[in-house]
Amino acid sequence: MKVTLRERLKGNSISLYLDYYHKGKRKNEFLRLYLNPEPKTKAEKDVNKKTRELAETIRAQRQIEMQNGTFGFHDIEKLKGSFTSYLLKLSEDRNTSDGNYGNWDSMIKHFKTFAPYDVSFQDLDRKLVENFRTYLDSKAESKSKKKLSQNSKYSYFNKFKAALKQAVKDGIIKTNPGEGVDTFKQGEPQREFLTLEELQKLVPVECELPELKKAFLFSALTGLRWSDIEKLKWSEIQHSNDYGYYIRFRQKKTKGAETQPISEQAVSLLGERKEPDDKIFDALNYSAWSNLKLQQWVYKAGIHKDITFHCARHTYATLQLTLGTDIYTVSKMLGHKELRTTQIYAKIIDEKKHEAANKIKLDF
Repeated sequence: MKVTLRERLKGNSISLYLDYYHKGKRKNEFLRLYLNPEPKTKAEKDVNKKTRELAETIRAQRQIEMQNGTFGFHDIEKLKGSFTSYLLKLSEDRNTSDGNYGNWDSMIKHFKTFAPYDVSFQDLDRKLVENFRTYLDSKAESKSKKKLSQNSKYSYFNKFKAALKQAVKDGIIKTNPGEGVDTFKQGEPQREFLTLEELQKLVPVECELPELKKAFLFSALTGLRWSDIEKLKWSEIQHSNDYGYYIRFRQKKTKGAETQPISEQAVSLLGERKEPDDKIFDALNYSAWSNLKLQQWVYKAGIHKDITFHCARHTYATLQLTLGTDIYTVSKMLGHKELRTTQIYAKIIDEKKHEAANKIKLDF
């Protein structure tokens, strides 16, 4: 059982790798550390010296790990596996909602642009993590060819770091190369919503996709997300003499079981009741086309705001707080796990109050 540090000329540099030999079997692990083959200045010689010292430290650590049985030939094979493919698998496993999957998918696309080659686990080091962070911060662009928003950078890099942590948990890599690399600060989220007057304006206006209109108004009256409305079945709409109408369902995003009271008006939107296992919104689809039709419907009502379907949920939250419902109740109605998630809506209400206070001005 022996681990030897070896060198191999690769292009214009010398690549350092570990040579494992045990019971007649031999494996190699490239360290992604390189030497200048012809150092001329003292600085270049010092860099070579420090690189060799780092490689030797890794070699010694690997020797100890192999002797202790915590690292073996099977671990070397794991390191040669594709980290890029691993990211794709994680994105499928964590597909809890359209938004979450979309963020994972976008992060992977940016990573593939950053590293168009197939990145293996043994390619992962702190420098790669830092370089990907720099790429997101300064070079990555959105579909509209604009620099990424602060929240996009925050979301993508956090998901990338989550993948590294999972790789450690799965026993593929021993240490997390992202440990200690600063993440992005989360930007203040923009939560567009409709006032009660604007919501009322939408009611009589026809939408090219009637099912979309019905679902949007239902969301504004209940606070349900698209992902929960899309899968809602008639069996989940229940009624009792004591509590009236309510929905018993499991949130797609958080997996939490919910029992949420809803108004008779929200139920009346749904039309004639069908079989228990039938979807209530059976013609509802999520696409760029439906988003366009939603925005056209809003403009047709004379409302000039950039409205997406999720704005219906924001509308529900802000209207509840504006009309006097306490924040703890609103938090429960939205299915939030933490109160701080709901507090952003209270902040919006405070800002609107401040704007209102400054609208009345006199000339002195």
